[in-house]
Amino acid sequence: MNIDFKDFTRKMERTLEHLNEDFDAVRAGRANPKVLDRLTVEYYGSETPLNGVATISTPDARTLVITPWDTKLLKDICKSIQTSDLGINPQNDGRVIRLVFPQLTEERRKDLTKQVKKYAEDAKVAMRNIRRDGMDYVKKLKKNSEITEDDQKKAEKDLQDLLDKYIKKVDAALAAKEKELMSI
Repeated sequence: MNIDFKDFTRKMERTLEHLNEDFDAVRAGRANPKVLDRLTVEYYGSETPLNGVATISTPDARTLVITPWDTKLLKDICKSIQTSDLGINPQNDGRVIRLVFPQLTEERRKDLTKQVKKYAEDAKVAMRNIRRDGMDYVKKLKKNSEITEDDQKKAEKDLQDLLDKYIKKVDAALAAKEKELMSI
């Protein structure tokens, strides 16, 4: 009997996507609009994502320009950026907000590297939990006599192979992000 692990594969894939989103939110000295993805602004009484109330552009490698569709939002957008963990002071000229990304210091690079390592470790833990759920599922099938012991052993090996494959993807993504952070 062949056990279907599509659900567990999908969960691991989502975990990897989430990790990449976390990595994108970590700024590496270059201006990347994705660092603003988590910011929200109060707009007509509800919290709205920043990219839902403004256009974000990158005129050069170190600058982001935020052009709100409604200029009344300028102060709220500035406040949202200042209270975030970006560590950048917005420059408001009355029409647009400029974010100038300074060159990262060696100490800040090391802090960011620790942060992305933590994100990677959290992703690995989540994937191990998914594998554990898969193992429990296989044991339940065996207990209910739906599969043989040989099928159980093969299924457990397949789950471990699936985990190993995704752990390698996490390590590759981590290595790429570390390289990006440490390059000047």
